[in-house]
Amino acid sequence: MDTSAVNSLLAQMRAAAAAAGLREPSQAAQTGKVDFAELLKLSLDGVAQAQAKSEAMQKAFVLGDNSVSLSDTMISMQKAGISLQTTIQVRNKVVQAYNDIMNMQV
Repeated sequence: MDTSAVNSLLAQMRAAAAAAGLREPSQAAQTGKVDFAELLKLSLDGVAQAQAKSEAMQKAFVLGDNSVSLSDTMISMQKAGISLQTTIQVRNKVVQAYNDIMNMQV
């Protein structure tokens, strides 16, 4: 079985986590191994945080908070949208890989 697709997916998730400023999984620092479930959870938490930050900035802007500018709000919304789209694409790739594996003849 070719594991290059799985390794590529893990590398993309690590790069996305690093770009989002997420911390490394605790087990990775201790054992040198990466727990896929923990990495996935960290990535999803990062997306949720971006969505929450965007929503909070939108509410603050609508309520007239002078410390929140329109440009910062729009940038935050775009970052949250890109994070969500990236997560959806990763999910699609994982489902596709799962279907490919399940369709393999043994």
